[in-house]
Amino acid sequence: MQEIRSDITPGQLIPNLAVMLKQNAVRFADRDVFFEKDELGEYRGIKWAEFYNNILNIAANLKSAGFQKGEKVVLFSRNCLRMLEAELAIMSSGGIAVPIFANFKKETAGLLIKHSESAYLIIAGQAQSEQLEDGLKLKRIWSFDEISHPRVSNIHAFSELVQQRKEESFNLENETPPDTVCLNMYTSGTMGIPKCVQLTHRNILSQQAAIEKILNITVEDRFLAYLPWHHSFGGIFELFSALYNGAPFYLESSYGKDAVQIFENWKKVRPTVFFSVPKVYQALFELAMESSEAEQVFFNSGLRFVFTAAAALPEKLSNEFEKRNIPVIEGWGLTETSPCCTLTDPRLKRVPGLVGKPIPGVSIRIAEDDEIQVLGPNVMMGYFNNTEANEQAFTSDGWYRTGDVGEITADGLRLIARKDRIFKLSNGEKVIPTDLEKAIEYCCHYVQYVVVAGSGEEYPVALVFPNTKLLEKPDYQLSPEEGCFCPRSLDELTRCLHGCLLKANNSIGQKFSKARFVALIHDELSLENNTLTPSMKVAPKNVLERYKAHLKNMYGDNVPVTEEVYVIELDNPKRQM
Repeated sequence: MQEIRSDITPGQLIPNLAVMLKQNAVRFADRDVFFEKDELGEYRGIKWAEFYNNILNIAANLKSAGFQKGEKVVLFSRNCLRMLEAELAIMSSGGIAVPIFANFKKETAGLLIKHSESAYLIIAGQAQSEQLEDGLKLKRIWSFDEISHPRVSNIHAFSELVQQRKEESFNLENETPPDTVCLNMYTSGTMGIPKCVQLTHRNILSQQAAIEKILNITVEDRFLAYLPWHHSFGGIFELFSALYNGAPFYLESSYGKDAVQIFENWKKVRPTVFFSVPKVYQALFELAMESSEAEQVFFNSGLRFVFTAAAALPEKLSNEFEKRNIPVIEGWGLTETSPCCTLTDPRLKRVPGLVGKPIPGVSIRIAEDDEIQVLGPNVMMGYFNNTEANEQAFTSDGWYRTGDVGEITADGLRLIARKDRIFKLSNGEKVIPTDLEKAIEYCCHYVQYVVVAGSGEEYPVALVFPNTKLLEKPDYQLSPEEGCFCPRSLDELTRCLHGCLLKANNSIGQKFSKARFVALIHDELSLENNTLTPSMKVAPKNVLERYKAHLKNMYGDNVPVTEEVYVIELDNPKRQM
């Protein structure tokens, strides 16, 4: 087996979150830790001293309400100061925080609350209370906001927990062993039912001990952040990169949903580091290109680096940062690995497809079937209440099976695909769909998502989903290719895209892996229709199920469809309604 590990020694490990918080409350007492907007739309900060006192109050009052070590609290809320204080109070007092997506509907929220076996629940307010099932067996529920017509009983005001504690000498659990579980996080579930990942103090803090010398984040940095805390990229990697190093954390007020608002917040904050996904970077870049002033604001002189994950940043966009001497750092990992396993070197030019080398303390190897396996202090304790998944997750010698396929190169790890996405055609040939998906996505910034299918069929086909907002407002500054034009409709995009699809197809080496038909579908992938996960990744299984009529049509059937669609046989575009 190929194996690779870092030659850098990680920093000293802080034993638990209670110790980290106490140390930072002393070191950074008069510095701001967190900012969110007030009623007037202005950012207001909180100092470490007050922040830490609030955490002590919440932990003490939870204890007075009956909360004990090892018990769980579900946090059903979007990012906010109170959620952060509550989560840290739970984890640093020996409990287990269970954050879930704030917009989950009743069925999913109820399923996860019951599965987690939590004793307590904290909700944001009215919207979440309306998604609670009757008969939930919980000791107590707290709400950040006042609820006018509670659907369930036993809901208390969260202000009860923030009020000044009676026991002034109360302390957090500084002696908690590092391998104590403190966070249960449900996976995105891109290929099926979410699993509950059990993470420890060591898992979370080992990340920061590993990367502090690489990213060199300090109290002088500023985070503008929207990534949700129920997901590991935002809730562990980004959030604790700020907290651990004392860097102020500005909550992005649109929660990543509105590029214009993100840009306005960017003007106010002037972030020095930014963690995001390619879709958001693309939208921000388009706004930055509207004027020289906007360009100067976005590529401000204080911006030290940008970080991308979930998917690779398109090379054209990456080059825009790099020509302005702003490194683009990419990483790879999973919720089960807390999450980061590899980072690209910010001193080196990015190579598309490579996700860097292991962070200090982490080892990576490639199994005989090309699956990537991981060993290190970042690897989870296991899945909660899922014996079958735990038996499949680890090798006999203790390495975690990631489910990703890759290879080790001289310049780092190259990702190939999820193992369960690779399929065989009817002739037995094996197809890696992500190769063609990436090639099509890279060929045109009007393409937002691509899903390639073909298991058991004679040839692959592709479902392509355009950036509908960009079609409504073409950006003529982003047509760098000779002969390209900016389409204003799906019809125009079909004619424009035909040549690029041929180019993408021709970039695939094996003839059997090329798509014969492409369906360009005028529809949105979204959280609401379960085609995107809460972390904004494509859920391929759900996409293929939702658009199976389009797949059947590309294999010769004649099935009615509701969306406007153009089917392209890669030298003969034709419209189908």
